[in-house]
Amino acid sequence: MTGDVADNQHLDWLARSFGRTGYAPLYPDDLETLKRVAIKRFKFDRSHLFREGETATAAYVVVKGTVELYRGTGSNRRVVARVLPGGIIGDIALFSDEPYISSAQAAGNVDLLQFDKEPLLAELARHPAICLRWLAAGLRQLERTQRRVLRLMHRTVKARVADLIVEEGDEVALSQATMAALLGASRQAVNEAVGELRDAGLIETGYRRITVLDTTGLLAVATTEAS
Repeated sequence: MTGDVADNQHLDWLARSFGRTGYAPLYPDDLETLKRVAIKRFKFDRSHLFREGETATAAYVVVKGTVELYRGTGSNRRVVARVLPGGIIGDIALFSDEPYISSAQAAGNVDLLQFDKEPLLAELARHPAICLRWLAAGLRQLERTQRRVLRLMHRTVKARVADLIVEEGDEVALSQATMAALLGASRQAVNEAVGELRDAGLIETGYRRITVLDTTGLLAVATTEAS
């Protein structure tokens, strides 16, 4: 009974959060289909879903927590994105029969739904509503990425840092090295920008932690400063 309750909770979450709810809703039969092919996974902090260059065998939907995507290793390691709940990971490589282009690592404990390639492709082919919801979720993620790129163009590092902090939420658990990698800026420049935002009373800082004090003020910095 406990397992059934947990399964239904995952499916309820998926129906609400996966894709857009305004069209192609997921009906009970669709949820039962996903229940058959979705595998619940839990990843501890710093454990990997997959590594760059590995054959793509599964796609993932983040249910709870954050996953970091990075490229390279050692001193060349660069974080390229952070995937939050509702985000899809690995589906482009899976659908195009290409290796994963980045590594995916849990940033804290993470709950996921894993969709193995063959069962997923078979169900998407048979169920248009599920296929459309998957497409909508993927496009929404691409749109969010594109909007970030456009927002970062011709902005000062300070504006880009303010924008990233607002996007991350009231409590930001990012090191300045990670912020620098995400923004394509030097660590020194990010450190200076964080210091200016702190001195302006917009944020508080701690070890790998930023607390937002004034979201409106941060938005003003993010939207008014240009290079």
